[in-house]
Amino acid sequence: MIDALLAQERIREAQQGLGRPIIAGKHGDHQIVAVKNTIYFSKAWKTFPDFLSHYLKAKLDPDWGNTELKKPLVDRHPILQWYDEICRLQRETIKVPGQIAESKVTGVVAAYFGLAYSLYLLDHNVELQDRLIARIKDPGNFQGALYELVVANALIRAGFELTLEDETDGETKHCEFAAISKRTGKRYWVEAKMRSVAGLLARTDKDGSLSDDPLTRLVPHLNQALAKPAADERLIFIDVNCEPKFGVDGKPTWVDKAVARLERYEKKELEAGKTAYVFVTNVAFHRQLNSSPRPAAAPFGLGIPGFNRPGTFRLSEIYRSKQRHVDAFEVGQAFVKYPALPNNFDGSLPSEIGGSKNSRVMIGQTYFFEDAIPGNLLATVTTATVNETEKMVYLGTDNGHILREPMTDAELADYKAHPDAYFGKVVDVQRNTSDPYELFEWMIAAYKDTPRDKLLEHLVGHPAIDELKPLADDDLRLAYCEIMVAWMVEKANGRSGPPGERTPHIFGIRIDRLGNG
Repeated sequence: MIDALLAQERIREAQQGLGRPIIAGKHGDHQIVAVKNTIYFSKAWKTFPDFLSHYLKAKLDPDWGNTELKKPLVDRHPILQWYDEICRLQRETIKVPGQIAESKVTGVVAAYFGLAYSLYLLDHNVELQDRLIARIKDPGNFQGALYELVVANALIRAGFELTLEDETDGETKHCEFAAISKRTGKRYWVEAKMRSVAGLLARTDKDGSLSDDPLTRLVPHLNQALAKPAADERLIFIDVNCEPKFGVDGKPTWVDKAVARLERYEKKELEAGKTAYVFVTNVAFHRQLNSSPRPAAAPFGLGIPGFNRPGTFRLSEIYRSKQRHVDAFEVGQAFVKYPALPNNFDGSLPSEIGGSKNSRVMIGQTYFFEDAIPGNLLATVTTATVNETEKMVYLGTDNGHILREPMTDAELADYKAHPDAYFGKVVDVQRNTSDPYELFEWMIAAYKDTPRDKLLEHLVGHPAIDELKPLADDDLRLAYCEIMVAWMVEKANGRSGPPGERTPHIFGIRIDRLGNG
């Protein structure tokens, strides 16, 4: 039972993040959702996005929305322009009224429902100030408020507690809000700036740039953020608001130039003693309403040379850097996952929406398998693994049988999204990867409880064994995993021999990477 609860919580956190969980339940034919101290209910909500659609309209005021809808489309507030696209998408997607229909996340879905979810997260975890609602409805202030919500969304899901500043206090400069990491207890001051572009997000040529250069406001925004007093470390978010373009390496085309400019700024312009985690982002969902959204975030440690710098690093160096700067790493991860919304109210798997539970089995549970061997079999599942190519799940039982069952496309998608918790028990799952660092992290988890004597036994004959023996337990484990990854890379490249015989470095390999991944 404990294993199943832990696995379910792992799945829920993957869907909802590390903020307060969605509080919801059924009463008769009504779906009930509690947002902090407010109760919402309806017969019509079958999915969480159904609720978000209602929630956004309620928070912004239906009368305001109806007034905007009377205007020509081009003159409407951007939210109501998105709403028009959402209605069109729903007409194309929902073939039978009242039935759940599946749709891909497009830019307009990320923009419209992302805004609704961000408001909900702030309301549910912190507070939703009337002044913020007023800024959202005001076209002149909408862009700034929207980006602050995007940032707040990422921080809440990454496991931060937010403290909003008094925006009515005009006597002193202050950042947008403070954020305290639940993971490390560190406190950060947060500032968020987005480049204004004429013709986008209600900006005109009077208050928006006509330049195609995405970095025109990078340094001015950075200077403005650093000019505000901050008692703690800074998290500065600057959005370039440009057309999403990517190179053959998969990186946004503006990233290298942004990093180079920040490096020059650090050397020649940064005031002594000031530091910040800077996230240069592009969340241009409004530019790609009908295509798949591709948010991007390039983290940079301004005055923090150990964080996210280009170069060649040992795997253990990348790992240690990630541990030292884990808060910033988690923020970056949450940021690029912004378009992913919870589909349901209770953290169940997408294939379970609508009450039709799928047929996945749970490790530790006993089942009656009909026509199993052949004949019927009553057995407890002890292990489970999936062959994705075959779309088959293989089950090991307490009486020694290996059974296999087919998986539907929906079940396979659920497994791919949550392979470590899908079978009702949190387990280490090695993903198929060609990335040495991903393999290294998996090995660190796999060997976290292995005694040092056993590790040294595996390393007998390694040319650096005398250097390895004096290492502390954690350092030995890192070195061992480096060596094993290097050996696996060599085998994959057609070279054989025991671990360490031909490694480029006696403790493993070095790889090119922008900082900590």
